[in-house]
Amino acid sequence: MTKVDLFQRRFAVHKTFGSTKVLKNDLLTTIYARNKIRPEIGDTQCGFVKGKGTTNAVYMLRMIIERALKMQKDVYLCFIDYTKAFDRVKHWEMIKQLKLLHVDGKDLRIIKNIYWQQTAAVRIENETSPFQMIRRGVRQGCVLSPDLFNLYSETILRNLDEYPGIRIGGRMINNLRYADDTVLIAENKEDLQKLIDIAATESKRMGLELNSKKTEVMVISRRPNLNADLFVDGTKLKQRDSFKYLATIITQDGKNHTEIKARITQAKTNFQKNETITNQQQNNDNN
Repeated sequence: MTKVDLFQRRFAVHKTFGSTKVLKNDLLTTIYARNKIRPEIGDTQCGFVKGKGTTNAVYMLRMIIERALKMQKDVYLCFIDYTKAFDRVKHWEMIKQLKLLHVDGKDLRIIKNIYWQQTAAVRIENETSPFQMIRRGVRQGCVLSPDLFNLYSETILRNLDEYPGIRIGGRMINNLRYADDTVLIAENKEDLQKLIDIAATESKRMGLELNSKKTEVMVISRRPNLNADLFVDGTKLKQRDSFKYLATIITQDGKNHTEIKARITQAKTNFQKNETITNQQQNNDNN
């Protein structure tokens, strides 16, 4: 990382204006907007959703894999990596989605002011650049930002609703999400390629970009060595035998052996660290 890049990240200067009345209005707007936004978020999204977390996302993926294998089906997965997803949200597209939810009038104006009245400058050592309008990205620290990002990504993933995935309990599931960590799911290579193409196209339209170097695929099957030649904009995606998804290890056989071994190893390491600290403390006490 260059010195310039470092200062660009650390010394962004924001101009914001407010009063007690404005802060009160912001709070009311947040509550109102959340009540409008949250019902629109699909139940395959586990990030920034009350009552859900990484455990839910991991459980849902493992359940899909387990049931598919029991039905003698293969599971084709694409683990999408977005390039700086939270920083690339287009403000005008975000406002457009809020209008579709009938968030209007004063509440929409306050949200517009939060996002459309921002300017920033970059300070490098003793020099500061001119202030520029910020037209992309959800604000760090804003309590409404997680909901706004979920709504934004929901707009992209809704385009997959009519396409095949894995049928579980009479329901078709073709994606799971934890914030911007997105997994596309299908029974075969052709269906997964369709999902990838649509996700890539719609993401690009909304200003987000799939990182083809970090987006990876996996085939989980009882049959060994199934290849998946899958692409994003002509770039072939790397196929993995295992993938660490939200701190759990998914393997191509769909079993938990590798995950269990990894957790046992981690537990032993933690125990040894604690034992070393305890022994040192005892030696200090004896001295």
